Amino acid sequence: MNDLITKRALEIIEESHDVLETKEILEKLLINSDDVTRTKLFARLNNLRGDGLIKGKFVGSGKGVWIWWEKNLFLENKNNGGNSK
Repeated sequence: MNDLITKRALEIIEESHDVLETKEILEKLLINSDDVTRTKLFARLNNLRGDGLIKGKFVGSGKGVWIWWEKNLFLENKNNGGNSK
């Protein structure tokens, strides 16, 4: 996790406490940097998922979308009796 895109994407996901689409993360990253592409971001998100720092899943048929969330998001909700924060 040695580049700015990876660090910032992880911060965005951890701060959101919600499930985010790749597009939503990209929009938040583009506010601070113009050199981020969807392809670069997707690669970094998959690396974070592979490292076990976040969770991700492909949803929908056809092209579909990828969604991402912090690794303990649903665990926290389960421990709180299913109540949202």
